[in-house]
Amino acid sequence: METQVILPLTRIHQPLKLEIDFSDKTVKGCRSSGTLFRGFELMLEGRDPRDAAYLTQRICGICSTAHGIAATLAVEDACKIPLTPNAILLRNLIFGADVLQNHLRQFYQLCLPDYFISPALAPFAPRTTYDRRLSPSENARFVQNFWQGAEMSRLAHHLLAIYGGKAPHQHGIIVGGTSMPPDADRNNRFRGILQQILDFINNYMLPDVELLAKRYNDYFAIGRSTGNFISCGMFPQLDHATCHYPPGVWLNGALHPFDPALITEDISHSWFSGPTQAKPTSATSKPDKQKAGAYTWLKAPRYANLAVEMGPLGRQWISGEYRNGSSVMDRIVARVLETQKIATWMQEWLQQLVPGQMTYTPFEICATGTGIGLSEAMRGTLGHWVSIVDKKIAAYQIITPTAWLFSPPDAAGNRGPVDQSIVGTVVGDKQDYTEIGRIVRSYDPCFSCSAHLIESDGTVTQHRIC
Repeated sequence: METQVILPLTRIHQPLKLEIDFSDKTVKGCRSSGTLFRGFELMLEGRDPRDAAYLTQRICGICSTAHGIAATLAVEDACKIPLTPNAILLRNLIFGADVLQNHLRQFYQLCLPDYFISPALAPFAPRTTYDRRLSPSENARFVQNFWQGAEMSRLAHHLLAIYGGKAPHQHGIIVGGTSMPPDADRNNRFRGILQQILDFINNYMLPDVELLAKRYNDYFAIGRSTGNFISCGMFPQLDHATCHYPPGVWLNGALHPFDPALITEDISHSWFSGPTQAKPTSATSKPDKQKAGAYTWLKAPRYANLAVEMGPLGRQWISGEYRNGSSVMDRIVARVLETQKIATWMQEWLQQLVPGQMTYTPFEICATGTGIGLSEAMRGTLGHWVSIVDKKIAAYQIITPTAWLFSPPDAAGNRGPVDQSIVGTVVGDKQDYTEIGRIVRSYDPCFSCSAHLIESDGTVTQHRIC
């Protein structure tokens, strides 16, 4: 058995380390790990609960609005703060814009270069030409759309800033609602940019993913995950009770209601001390880098003791709109389909805004309370758990999609979804591990969501870039 270390893996949000066990060219074992410590839960202790929406957004610049949403929902749940219809719609619009910029960027800048032959110059060089199947004209089209996709992602950030104030780390979503009321000028600017983005999605992004799936249709059988999916629901409707993306869990071939009480965190192989398994309401994040048997800063979240996949494919699966499989190409296709769906929803939400209606509910921070803020982030289910004592944060826990997806084995030995996807893969060229790179990037990993303080002991002996 041969073990190789892949660090860094390019075109993802670092830092991710992969240890791959090979027998000839077949992967027999995989250990993905987050190499940096994130201390945000500890930073929040003793602070005003309203700070959580601002501080947790600094976990990541690519999905910051998702943390802003989850943090405000957690405090609003603890203090029983209702939202006005305009606040719900504006939050959906702000968050929707951030999802658009992420999906456009992920597909064109982070994913697509795995499949076309790039120009031999920056930012593409050094490059690989292994397993490229496009015709010259198709390849030229993808290169051109690579740059157009970057421009559309930039416009989506502009869209976010209209009602979010700025991007990243918007400040439009606050506890109690949103900070900026709608008006005709902002609505018209929002509508015009959104239409431009939607035209690009319909005329370029959808045809591009259709061509990609046709040329690489064998990737519908590569990188399969556990087959279990989860979604806590995304984009609430005005009735406060339902979501445009419904919550649910697909386990062992059947759909079940989503129950947050069934979420646990396992730290068997994680650099944290405490009970091996705990619910988020009682879990802690005390680091222990010397822990025997541990190799990652990621915990192992589980639902009903099972590893579950999430993200655009999970949301499409739970909603019943796409149930083809759990492969590399299924994830890519689902993400593009979701991009169109969210952009279309955003047009409807913009029309539903009521001029003059409040976007903020006055409130007082509760003296004591506990709350859960659950929202689908770009990459999947995100949860914030808060405990408030004497109007201060007494305890805070965050479970990110990256922790779910790249989790180490739990105490029962069950692999996380990404490790499961990689095991069994046959690698054609062990100089760049193209197949493994394609599998990992299909999940749209964001390791900023799992870490923020680096510690290195210099023990990595091999470095591979794929």
